[in-house]
Amino acid sequence: RHRALILSFYNFVRTADDIADHATLAPAEKLRLLDLFEAELLGKGDTQKEAVSLRNAFAERAMPPRHALDVLVAFRMDVTKLRYENWDDVIHYCRYSAMPVGRFMLDVHGESTSTWPASDALCAGLQINNHLQDCAKDYRDLNRVYLPRDALAASGATVEMLGEARSPPALLKCLQGLAVRTETLLNESKSLGAEVKDFRLGLEIAVIQAFADKIVGMLKGRDPLSERVHLSKSELLVQSIGAITGEMIRRAAGRRPQPKPAAGA
Repeated sequence: RHRALILSFYNFVRTADDIADHATLAPAEKLRLLDLFEAELLGKGDTQKEAVSLRNAFAERAMPPRHALDVLVAFRMDVTKLRYENWDDVIHYCRYSAMPVGRFMLDVHGESTSTWPASDALCAGLQINNHLQDCAKDYRDLNRVYLPRDALAASGATVEMLGEARSPPALLKCLQGLAVRTETLLNESKSLGAEVKDFRLGLEIAVIQAFADKIVGMLKGRDPLSERVHLSKSELLVQSIGAITGEMIRRAAGRRPQPKPAAGA
């Protein structure tokens, strides 16, 4: 029942993301197109089909466009901001790139805004997992580095090391340290499934959490420059089945999920 609205949101976000990441468009043109997307989402024109479709879908539900507008903030940052100073700087980016997507899904399903903090933690964890997985590609293709400057400096690493075939020890130390910090974020999101009332959404969240936990485990022990840090099809299947089964049992028993112990505890 929510598929049409979610698909419209996805198409809007995907197209705007493609604009921000376009290989040949000048930054000024990217910003112009993103501004056009925002204007038409707000009813000022009908030339961009993804913006018009989402505008109409929001109108049918009497939903405000705030989450889509927030995501556009992140895409403008992708155009204008190539480096991040510290962890808080990265979380600020996640506030606009990832957290609005979770909040949108919760709103669509009629969930309380009290679920937002756990959702924000999960979405930020997913986003930073992706940053770590694709750190070399982002640097090579877009000259974009989401690794905090202070974390690189503290490990004795440099941005230029991302261009190597294998992480030098200093860079690997930085990457794995960031993965540990991301795991803490993902631990903070463990309550989300229990907070969500919608059964099917709860199952989906359980699967997403399982994927994120598995990936961050890989990132804690592997080098994303030279080793596989994405889930295979078989791993996706196993994690999905395990998560769905576990969530169904948890809901039947009325138990709350238990967070993992902190690293080193």
